[in-house]
Amino acid sequence: MRQFGPPAYPPPSVPPPKPAISYLIDCVNNYTYIWPKYGMPFWFYPTRIEYGEVSGYIWNGRNWTFYGFDPALIEASACYPIPTLY
Repeated sequence: MRQFGPPAYPPPSVPPPKPAISYLIDCVNNYTYIWPKYGMPFWFYPTRIEYGEVSGYIWNGRNWTFYGFDPALIEASACYPIPTLY
């Protein structure tokens, strides 16, 4: 079932380990931890990924807020469950 709108629950309390290689496309509609190139890491719930834009909901510590940004600003991302390469 496809969910529209922000997640119903807060993100996990423990962030995943920072991966050496990450693909944000694997994390659509999953709780995702983002390490930006500049600034502090944050929880994100991506709902849409396009060329030059990723949008979804960012956790501000209290609730989810809609947010969009350039994926070139991301250093690494990880989500639950951590995807495995086949």
